[in-house]
Amino acid sequence: MFRYLTAGESHGPALVGILDGIPARLRLDVDAIDETLARRQGGYGRSARMKIERDQVEFLAGVRGGETLGSPIAAIVRNRDYLTPKVRALMDPISGCGEPLTKPRPGHADYAGALKYRQRDLRNVLERASARETAMRVCLGAICAQFLA
Repeated sequence: MFRYLTAGESHGPALVGILDGIPARLRLDVDAIDETLARRQGGYGRSARMKIERDQVEFLAGVRGGETLGSPIAAIVRNRDYLTPKVRALMDPISGCGEPLTKPRPGHADYAGALKYRQRDLRNVLERASARETAMRVCLGAICAQFLA
């Protein structure tokens, strides 16, 4: 059985994922994972931000020498947008601040998320409920696809 967990905000330092259930000794094709991430960025209606981000997976745990170890895999996709001073000042996990967003956007998760997670600043919801979050899901799915191939 596979289990996965993702974390990270759209404009935060990175998106992080944990994938459990992949057996040991699976040779991973990192280029294929990166190509899958690049395909996610294409298509109609993509924002200008897609031109900033060049998604590439890095492995933090569970992979050594290009092969899985059988333990949970920890992967990271860094957000290049976070490197800009304006975004970093707003989104730094410790010192980030800024004027709170208090008006929910129609058709977005802002209002429902504010109620569910008891947030006054809607940025805390919209950063997580962004399409950018799918980058890590695509990354972990690409690993699973290699196992199934």
